[in-house]
Amino acid sequence: MSATQSSITNHQLPISQKLAYYWSLTKPLQSGLLLATGLAGYMSARCPVFSIPTMIGLSLSLFLAIAGSTILNMWWDRDIDAKMGRTQKRATSAGLVDGNEVLRVGLLLTVIGVGWAVAMDSLYGLVVFAGWFFDVVVYSIWLKRRTCWSIVWGGISGAMPILAGRVLGLGSIDWIGVMLALGVLLWIPTHTLTFSMKFAKDYATACVPTFPSTYGMEATRATIAVSSVLASLAMIAAGVGLGMEWGFLRLLGVLSAGLLMLAFAITFKPSERVNFGLFKYASVYMLVSMILLSI
Repeated sequence: MSATQSSITNHQLPISQKLAYYWSLTKPLQSGLLLATGLAGYMSARCPVFSIPTMIGLSLSLFLAIAGSTILNMWWDRDIDAKMGRTQKRATSAGLVDGNEVLRVGLLLTVIGVGWAVAMDSLYGLVVFAGWFFDVVVYSIWLKRRTCWSIVWGGISGAMPILAGRVLGLGSIDWIGVMLALGVLLWIPTHTLTFSMKFAKDYATACVPTFPSTYGMEATRATIAVSSVLASLAMIAAGVGLGMEWGFLRLLGVLSAGLLMLAFAITFKPSERVNFGLFKYASVYMLVSMILLSI
């Protein structure tokens, strides 16, 4: 589809269809998980006393900032997404929405989300902006097409929502907030590296460097195992620092043990089934950990 045809088609789209395309560009499940970490960070500082209006402001500002960065990433990566089988049908890579309009929408959501965050609290806004900057500028624009180590910087952006939530609740950055952010940062390789292993051919087609293509599958599996161990320790340390009740702390330990078992299984007895299981379990682990930290 040519750019002219795409533009004409885009302008003729019903509003409901266009909204559906843009909603898909926010990656709702991924954005929802990041938002859950932000709420958990806030609740870890304010529970059992918290402000409903503040939580609403946190939810909306953080979601808009995350959605803005995700849409901008889609806009920037639309050329390489068009080369990969799993991403060819995205609205941006398939030419279903106008590229210039996508850029404007992404920037608008970013300005509203970050601006709202700054208006609520300057330090909270700074952490939210840092997450956006590391995701869009450092990870996507600067490093993603250059080095497999881009995931570390992408991981930093993924760790910012939980730190931002705690900063909003506490009014400052403390060691528990850093541990929570570190737990998310170290969890992200478990999630993303299993993904890059599963879709190694897609990334190779798009010439995007990954850990498997750079260091090989064995080193990638070892990295996943080490990262999972460190992520679990960081989460447990944060739980202890928060004074988590023994029953909840024990459950967090059981969840962490499950993550470690799958991580070591993929290292010593690798298979496609174990790889996919770890990928799915990693998301469940993070979501349940956020719930435990909140209550």
